[in-house]
Amino acid sequence: MGCKAALAPYLPGGGPESIGRVKGFHGNFLVVLRALAYLLTLGRGGVPRAAEQAVLNANYLMSRLRERFQVVNEGPCMHEFVITMEREAKERGVTALDMAKAMVDEHIHPPTMYFPLIVKEALMVEPTETEGKETLDRAADTMLRLYDRAMAEPEGMHRKPETTVIGRPDEVKAARDPVLRWEKGRN
Repeated sequence: MGCKAALAPYLPGGGPESIGRVKGFHGNFLVVLRALAYLLTLGRGGVPRAAEQAVLNANYLMSRLRERFQVVNEGPCMHEFVITMEREAKERGVTALDMAKAMVDEHIHPPTMYFPLIVKEALMVEPTETEGKETLDRAADTMLRLYDRAMAEPEGMHRKPETTVIGRPDEVKAARDPVLRWEKGRN
């Protein structure tokens, strides 16, 4: 590892300004460093405000999506909430995966799929504290529109995403026969 002389005192084990030794059990150092930088940027008063904003954003989005989606837990949530598409999967054949892939076509990062494992067809929605009302409304409007489309024409949801370079991969084939490195001439 190399660095400028002015930074040497801050290197792990480099002196009184050092963060100390870095060992494998500390995890990914850069992720921890990024989290520390974010916390320092927020400051003492900013951390509670960020938490409050995350909770507010999650509850706002949950109240919007509750119009159509089945929310697993009633009442207010903290920074995340879970919806289930179990009913839609049984009645219309539209799964959480279908909804997530359709969101990709709309340029929205989909929620965590199939987690928690105890909820069938789960989508765990976690809007961050940095999202504004306009972004939350756009996400809610898009998800509600996709829900209506899924109920009207469920077959079309199985082809999503359609606007991306790769399209929809065969998830089962990818899990059973993963291609872990590129080989010349392999499609």
